Amino acid sequence: MSDLPVLTPRPLRRGDRIAIVSPAGIIKPQLVYNCLPVLADRGWIPYVGENTFNRAGTYAGTDEERYEDLANALLDPDTRAILCARGGYGCVHLLEQLDRLPLRDDPKWVVGYSDISALHALMTSKGIKSIHAPMTKHIAQSAGLDDDSLLLFSELEGATPDLEVEGSSFNRSGVSEGLLVGGNLAVVAGLVSTPFDVIKPDRILFIEDIAEPIYKVERILYTLRLSGALGSLAGLIVGQFTDYAPDRNSQSMEEMISRMVAPFDFPVAYNFPIGHVDHNVPMICSSTVRLEVTTEFSKLLTIG
Repeated sequence: MSDLPVLTPRPLRRGDRIAIVSPAGIIKPQLVYNCLPVLADRGWIPYVGENTFNRAGTYAGTDEERYEDLANALLDPDTRAILCARGGYGCVHLLEQLDRLPLRDDPKWVVGYSDISALHALMTSKGIKSIHAPMTKHIAQSAGLDDDSLLLFSELEGATPDLEVEGSSFNRSGVSEGLLVGGNLAVVAGLVSTPFDVIKPDRILFIEDIAEPIYKVERILYTLRLSGALGSLAGLIVGQFTDYAPDRNSQSMEEMISRMVAPFDFPVAYNFPIGHVDHNVPMICSSTVRLEVTTEFSKLLTIG
């Protein structure tokens, strides 16, 4: 991607089509159906991929079925955004086939989080912006009226809002600029040393995870530290790590992460509302941002 100018998908307009697809785990149909009128009220035309409700083991269809829905949406000139129904596991199965598509010819917005971080990594490798954001369950349950859904809708329509978050005692103050990348830590770490590796020098990485013990997250960070990848970052944004317990070595995930980044001097922002939580603020992957961190606040400003 270093040789590719970053492309921004065209902002959505009234009458644009939005595909809802399931590239990973099984989704309850009602969550998707309840999301459709919310998107329609915004003036868009949502539709459900042919294989969205399929089942194959724990997956929403076979690899080929899930790929087919994504490929059809990505290549359809009238579809301007792809909203992933849910995460789970399975996107990695599709990366090799998706990588062969001419994605830069007509870039579309890809939206989702959790396992969808693999698709954001794909788009980053192609030099295309995408949005790490809530999916159908969140949008349906709030009727699209919560701050995060409204922010997502505005970003799809071309807005690039700045974010400010309350500070943390763990924050390491500083200012940096770089390409914003990241998502679920286990997913993006699993793509290290592949064509879809997003953890590169001078980038600002944001991370979150769910149900991972502290020692497993530490092991991932040690791998990144020993390889030199962690120390080469321009900045780190620590989102929400949920469903874990303190252990005898660390009282919190934040405490452990602060030890892991202690040898480096880039700014580190904690307490960001990103992840498997009700308040999951949209992040525009592959945008150029400025990160400003103090113990009182953290700001993320979009500059390109």
